[in-house]
Amino acid sequence: MIVQVDIQIAVEDISVPELGDITLWINRAFQASGRDGEFEVSVRVVDETEMQELNGEFRDQNKPTNVLSFPASPIDGLPDDAVLPLGDIVICAGIVRREAEGQNKAVSDHWAHMLVHGTLHLLDFDHINDSDAAIMENLEIQIMTNHGIANPYRESP
Repeated sequence: MIVQVDIQIAVEDISVPELGDITLWINRAFQASGRDGEFEVSVRVVDETEMQELNGEFRDQNKPTNVLSFPASPIDGLPDDAVLPLGDIVICAGIVRREAEGQNKAVSDHWAHMLVHGTLHLLDFDHINDSDAAIMENLEIQIMTNHGIANPYRESP
């Protein structure tokens, strides 16, 4: 499995992880998902204004959120060995930083969780109903704890 990651940082925020760390967490989510193949994912880190616009346009929510995922539509006619565009992940740096602080979590740990969460959405995991949420959350917990980060759904200390 190979994941190519295109990263755009559209905000100045010291909490934004290094590009290598962003790529690492996306790859960890892919590995844990069991998917195989060559994929491309785009990540865009934005401010609250841009995130609110996207959340309003695509989810009818007139407020910023921490992470949005936009799965790519299938592309007919691609060669069998082509890198498949999987989709885009948009993360709001300010929201992630404030959530981490409010939940008494390391900001880097919360960033890792948001990257894993967004990637799993691109891989068709969801949390719309309780059974799907349990599957997705258990996989997120497994990925995080396997790499030394506490359960992201635990109660704040």
